[in-house]
Amino acid sequence: MPMWRRNLIVCWFGMFVTGVGMSQVAPILPLYIEQLGVHNTALIAQLSGIAFGITYIVSAVFSPIWGQAADRFGRKPMLLRASLGMAVVIGCMGFAHNVYVLIGLRILQGAITGYGTACTTLIATQTDKEHAGWALGTLSTANIAGSLLGPTIGGFVAEHFGLQDSFFITGVLLLVAFLTTLLFVKETFVREHQKTLGIKETWRIVPEKSLTLTMFVTFFVLTVALYSVEPIITVYITELSGNTGHIALLAGLAFSASGLANIISAPRLGKLSDQIGAHKVILAALIVAGLIFIPQALAQNSWQFIGFRFLFGIAAAGLIPSVNILIKKITPDALTGRVFGFNMSAGYLGVFAGSILGGQVAAWFGIRAVFWITSVLLLVSAVWVYFKVYQKLNNHELALGQNAD
Repeated sequence: MPMWRRNLIVCWFGMFVTGVGMSQVAPILPLYIEQLGVHNTALIAQLSGIAFGITYIVSAVFSPIWGQAADRFGRKPMLLRASLGMAVVIGCMGFAHNVYVLIGLRILQGAITGYGTACTTLIATQTDKEHAGWALGTLSTANIAGSLLGPTIGGFVAEHFGLQDSFFITGVLLLVAFLTTLLFVKETFVREHQKTLGIKETWRIVPEKSLTLTMFVTFFVLTVALYSVEPIITVYITELSGNTGHIALLAGLAFSASGLANIISAPRLGKLSDQIGAHKVILAALIVAGLIFIPQALAQNSWQFIGFRFLFGIAAAGLIPSVNILIKKITPDALTGRVFGFNMSAGYLGVFAGSILGGQVAAWFGIRAVFWITSVLLLVSAVWVYFKVYQKLNNHELALGQNAD
């Protein structure tokens, strides 16, 4: 088995577990904060929002730092640092004796993250051009599936084993990710002896600044769209369902449907990107994903909604891998870690902004408005990508074809 394929398998597992670790706390935070001694409903909601969002904000700050470290010291050391650090920190959350310790640990979790950045950089730099789309598409399913299935997994573990055990079990899984990374990930890394560059200096030597910045903005919008509905899915299922006895199960299925579809579709769309170009796949996926949000807003029952979430997952599977493929294509290997770090920061900010956007829109305009606004956001993004990315790369391909003739 080629080294990059073996590394891809290990990284997939590690990114899935870290995705679960980042998101599994969402449904149990209010319950755990109450268990830690906070009994005022309004204060629980406020502290839950802070504890959940702060991790992503801190991750956005530290992601470029760890990306730069990956370029300087290698990607495997960053994988080991992040997986072991998160295993310890998330495990310690189960021992928190008050809410302020919990929030402090959530801040520390955000600071030591970087597993996904290092994995993406490792696979992007090791994989040959012919398989890059398929590999990055497959890898992207891990983080997305982990993030989308995490709340369901967290809720299931909490219900059957207890709130504290949710953190202990996730910590053990991350420890397994650390051990598999230590034993099975192989990297031939040659450190380039050069001056350590700051953010401004790094940005100055990025060759395709305009296109790179467009990718960052696109990735931010994509994650906003992916996570805008997460805060309101359970409430929406309650509104759609006449059987209130199975709300938790139906909400779990709604969360899981798009994640399952993503796992099925992303490798295939990644392979398609290798064949026809990532800029074509991302444009089509944006349009289809934007349109599928419309029937989600019009769903008449929970099963219809779950079906539309599955269809959305199929389309969304072509988005994040295409962004990663395009970034790999326009970025020199020596800068890959740093550029992917910046891109991951945009993604973390998008998760936070999407969660805030969904909750605020639902509160002011109603739950169905969240789907309409997200649809518009994706379709506007498609127009943006058409003019800023698609036309430029399409013309470049045509020019290469004419030169070849």
